[in-house]
Amino acid sequence: MLAILAWGFWISPNFKEIAAGVAIFLFGMLALEEGFKTFTGGVLERILRKTTDGPWKSLTFGVVSTSIMQSSSLVSVITISFLSAGLIGLAAGIGIIFGANLGTTTGAWLIAGLGMKVKISAYAMPMLVFGIVLIFQKSRTMNGIGYILAGLGFLFLGIHYMKEGFEAFRDTIDLTAFSVSGYSGIMLFTLIGIAATVIMQSSHATLVIIITGLAAQQITYENALALAIGANIGTTITAIIGSMSASVQGKRLAAAHLIFNMVTAIIAIVFIYQIAEMVDGFSAMVGIAADNYTLKLAIFHTIFNSIGIIAMMPFIDKLASSLTKAMPEKVQSREKPMYLNEAVEELPDTAIEAVRKETLRLYDNAFAIIAHGLSLHRDDILSDKQLEDVVRQDHKVIPINFDHEYEISIKGLYSDIVKFISGAQSNMTPEQSDELFRLRAAGRDIVEAIKDTKHMSKNLSYYIVSENQYIRAEYNKFRIQLGNLMRELDAIRNDVEDSSNVLSLDSLKLDMRANDVTANGDMEMLIRENKITAVMATSMMNDTNYAYDVAKNLIQMGETLFASGNLDMDKAVRSVALTEDEVSEILDDNK
Repeated sequence: MLAILAWGFWISPNFKEIAAGVAIFLFGMLALEEGFKTFTGGVLERILRKTTDGPWKSLTFGVVSTSIMQSSSLVSVITISFLSAGLIGLAAGIGIIFGANLGTTTGAWLIAGLGMKVKISAYAMPMLVFGIVLIFQKSRTMNGIGYILAGLGFLFLGIHYMKEGFEAFRDTIDLTAFSVSGYSGIMLFTLIGIAATVIMQSSHATLVIIITGLAAQQITYENALALAIGANIGTTITAIIGSMSASVQGKRLAAAHLIFNMVTAIIAIVFIYQIAEMVDGFSAMVGIAADNYTLKLAIFHTIFNSIGIIAMMPFIDKLASSLTKAMPEKVQSREKPMYLNEAVEELPDTAIEAVRKETLRLYDNAFAIIAHGLSLHRDDILSDKQLEDVVRQDHKVIPINFDHEYEISIKGLYSDIVKFISGAQSNMTPEQSDELFRLRAAGRDIVEAIKDTKHMSKNLSYYIVSENQYIRAEYNKFRIQLGNLMRELDAIRNDVEDSSNVLSLDSLKLDMRANDVTANGDMEMLIRENKITAVMATSMMNDTNYAYDVAKNLIQMGETLFASGNLDMDKAVRSVALTEDEVSEILDDNK
């Protein structure tokens, strides 16, 4: 391809000008996307959560965001990131992609309506100057604005050079002589449109070439329509490439994008002449000249994408269901991350939310291990049953291989979380990096809680079936206290409406320390009254410490992991939560 370009530059200065225009335009697209990425770390994510809880809402979000950003590719990649991070469902992601296809048609309107009539290179120069100056500023916001201005400047400059190149081409080579009429021509130019968009990775760039070529009368109107259809199919390559490093959900979304664009293209090709008549009728109605083919192409682009949306919207849920069945989750020999992948790394708040969700999965896996280590069933802990009754009625020890369970369910997943956090901090503010460190600490607390449970479980499994009722009763207290703690943590986790509910963990801290002190006093009394042996007392003393550490680690984990995910709210909650020293002071005052 490089050799062909070099040959083209050698034989034609006009081709060189067009190619340079395309290159400058694409560079502008890269700069524009870089600028918008600066503002996706927080604002876009929060808007997304509130505006994609229904198919038509997600469609609207896709239209609006793509119209503002002028990049369906960026919106597609961001949507894959959100989906991979578990922020949205597959149906909502499909709705956004549908909307992005319609939103990208606004670019054709801007280029056809302004780019061909206004000398936009005059606006490009000031944008480039101001943009480059702002890019060198230290402020992240100013830097982002600079990239956006520079991106727009390069876009306008690229359009100018392509326009100039095609105008010059008209005097030397007549490309219309190579046009093919009828459906054979439509199919040929559709394939050319696909190839051009796949190569340039931008349907906008292809549309600019089509519109500038059409304005210079270098291609026929019918061929331009077919090229636009091909560009619509070719743009899916960006989503497909973006999904390669994403989760299976991201791959499903890329497949949905391809299906939608293929269905839309088939409809447009089959009914191309009928749609063209609709364009003529609409143009006449709003006063667009019959020979203004550039604007008519923009109308065609909008109409056939709208038809595709109307045809596909009723089937979003069925499409999502079919893709879920056709592309199932792979069964892993060990637990693998569900939300962590390269697709979410560049969006800071999305990366944080992905780590939070993955750490919640780590806790879910640990919950079952800790519960079995206490010889309690997960369902009993999460039920309304009194744990005292459960412990009294069921004296069976639940066998568990801690090393095997840790290897399969915890170790690999925790390692992947730590590795992801290490690589995800380059684009983050100090506050966002601190939140990631807190989530990493929460993961460590989970791992430590499992290890402490393992140390305690050996004696616990032995003494809860002991003939000595006193030592049996003391170990059952550990089980009941930790089981109730896990139940309370689950209630806090599920109360998503109130972020301040994490503060109720303060009472658990007080109970935990009070129970620890009481346990030591009970042990001394049991020894004095010869109700337990010295060996039993030693085991009980060690396991009291282990039980305390399990509770402490789980509470520390809950304070970080069960907060709302809003950084400001999390910080406020942590600022009023009791510290270890404050807990000790309260207990000392109550003695």
